[in-house]
Amino acid sequence: MTSAPQQRPVSVGRLQASAFAGIFVFGIVMAVLGAILPSLFERLRIDKAEAGGLFLLMNFAMLIVSFFFGPVVDRFGFKYFLAASALLVALSFGLLAVAPTYGLIVLAVVVLGLGGGGLNGGTNALINDLHPGGQGSALNLLGIFFGFGALTIPFLIGTLLAGIGLVRILFLAAAAGLVPLLMFLTLRFPEAKQPQGFPIRKAKLIAGDPLLWICAFILFFQSGNEFTAGGWISTYLQEGHGLTGAAASFVLAGYWGAIMAGRFAASRIVGRTGNHPLVLGSALLSLAAAGLLVAAPSGVWAAAGALLLGLGFAAIYPTTLATAGERFASISGTAFSILFTVALSGGMLGPWLAGLIAKSSSLRRGLLLPVVNCAAIIVLQVFLSRVSKKERPPSV
Repeated sequence: MTSAPQQRPVSVGRLQASAFAGIFVFGIVMAVLGAILPSLFERLRIDKAEAGGLFLLMNFAMLIVSFFFGPVVDRFGFKYFLAASALLVALSFGLLAVAPTYGLIVLAVVVLGLGGGGLNGGTNALINDLHPGGQGSALNLLGIFFGFGALTIPFLIGTLLAGIGLVRILFLAAAAGLVPLLMFLTLRFPEAKQPQGFPIRKAKLIAGDPLLWICAFILFFQSGNEFTAGGWISTYLQEGHGLTGAAASFVLAGYWGAIMAGRFAASRIVGRTGNHPLVLGSALLSLAAAGLLVAAPSGVWAAAGALLLGLGFAAIYPTTLATAGERFASISGTAFSILFTVALSGGMLGPWLAGLIAKSSSLRRGLLLPVVNCAAIIVLQVFLSRVSKKERPPSV
C-alpha cells in the first residue's frame, strides 16, 4: 500500500519574499504615471485634465479589482490571483513604452490598474495572514518595499532618461514585473481560508462594525493624499518652482524614499507606541508638511515639504490596515477588499480633482487637497481610538 505523496511545506520566508517582490512592483505602478507625465505632455500634447483622467482610470480599474479580490482569495487562495496580477502589470508597462496615441495609453493605464490593484490587495492580505498578532510591524515592513519600488522609477528616469530613453526604462519595469510572477507560480501557498464557500454571515458581521468603516475612511483620505502627491509633485516643482525635469524626479524619488524610511522606522516602533498614537502623530506631521509644500516660497522649501510629507505619510496606511487586520483575522481578504475599495475611491478622486483645480486655477491650489485630507484623518483617528476601546471585536 503506497502512501499519498507529501506536499511541500509552506515556507513563510519565501512567501514573504514573494509578497515583497509583488509590492515592490506595485510601488512602480503607483509612481510611474507621475514620473512620466512630463514626457507624456511633450509626446502626446495632452492637457492637465486629460492627465488627471489617466489617474482616474487607473484608480477606477484598481477599484474594480479591490471590490472582488478579498472574497476570491478567501475562497480560492492567493496563488493564481497574484500571478495573473503580476502578468497584467508587466504587459501594461510594455504597452506604456510603445503606445503612440492617447487611446493606447488609456488602455495601458486600465490594464496597469487591474494588475496593480490585485498585487496591492493580495500581497497585503497575504502578509496579514502570515503574521498573526504582528500585523502592524509586518505591514509597515511590506510598505518599505512599496516605497522602494515607487522610488525606483523616478530615480531611473532622473538618471537614465537622457542616456537610454523612456522606452527602455519602461521595458526594465516590465522585466521587474516578471520576477514576482515566477515566484508566485513556483511557491506553495497556504490553503484557502474559506474553501467551503464564501461566508455571507461573517461578511455581514464585519460590515456592521464601525471600526471597519472608520479605518476605511482614514484610508480613503490617505489614498487621496498619496496618489495626489505622488502624481503631481514632479509637475508642480517644474511648473511652480522652475526645477528641471531631472531635479524634480530626484525630489519625487526622495518623497518615496522618505515613505520607505518612515515605514522602516514604524515597523520598529509600532510595537511600543501602539497603532493609534503612531497614526495620529504621523497625520499631524503630514498636515504641517502639506502646508509647507503649498506655501513654499522657493523650490528648496517645496522639496523639503515633499520629503517631510513622505515621512509623515509613511505609517498611516499600513498601520490602519493592521488595525483592521487584527480585528478580522479569519476573513481578512474580505475585510481588506472593503477597505481597499473605499481607499481607492479616494485615490481615484484625489489626483483627478487636483488636475481639475490646476486647470481652472493653479496646481498650487490643487495641492491644498492633502492639507484638507490630513485634517480629516486626524479627526477620524481620534474617533477610531475611542471605538477600539469601547467596541468588542465580532466573532469572525
